[in-house]
Amino acid sequence: MSRLAICAAIAALGIAGGAYAASQKLGEPLGQRSPQKVYASTCGYCHGTNVGPIILGRKLPADYIKQMVREGRNAMPAFRPTEVSPEELDALSKWIETAPANPQEKGK
Repeated sequence: MSRLAICAAIAALGIAGGAYAASQKLGEPLGQRSPQKVYASTCGYCHGTNVGPIILGRKLPADYIKQMVREGRNAMPAFRPTEVSPEELDALSKWIETAPANPQEKGK
């Protein structure tokens, strides 16, 4: 690939990335994510994939979930409010408490 083509590709990425980033200002927090999105991007990475225990369908109390998320336990890390906001954690814990089991999840 020629040097000019590489420069053009980098410039195009910068322009496209700039257009995407223009919707969020530096230091501005992201909007609140749905409980399902938080679970899929944060919890589901381990839970239900034979890494951590299955938590959906177990009717775990919301307060217990909040404590586990903030304090962690054994191999589970704690998640800071900058990673899972207090509002997201409230919605997530209530959703997990009432969510049915997902037959596609694997584990104990």
